[in-house]
Amino acid sequence: QVQLVESGGGLVQAGGSLRLSCAASGRTFSRYAMGWFRQAGGKERDFVAGISRTGGSTAYADSVKGRFTISRDNTKNTVYLQMNTLKPEDTAVYYCAAAVVGDWYAPTAHDEYDYWGQGTQVTVSS
Repeated sequence: QVQLVESGGGLVQAGGSLRLSCAASGRTFSRYAMGWFRQAGGKERDFVAGISRTGGSTAYADSVKGRFTISRDNTKNTVYLQMNTLKPEDTAVYYCAAAVVGDWYAPTAHDEYDYWGQGTQVTVSS
């Protein structure tokens, strides 16, 4: 089992940047593909980005391609989400998730992920 703790959320103006971090407990971080999802008020939790166990494969939602970058550091048990050129519609609670899947696969579906963090709020003002 793995525990996930997100950080780095906050309030930023449109066009600005934030970097989210997700720290995982345990010594088996490299066994999990990792992902970021977001949920705006009253809406479903949507996929944002995913990364395979060793970082060799990534996947992005169309809405964030070219603006967001997911990365991971297996020596620090941490996955990151660099968010640039933020828009008001990026406002949401952002969740980190871990998936027990094979290597070279970056899951995109909510039900592929086994463990979830508590979320961090990102608010983008216009």
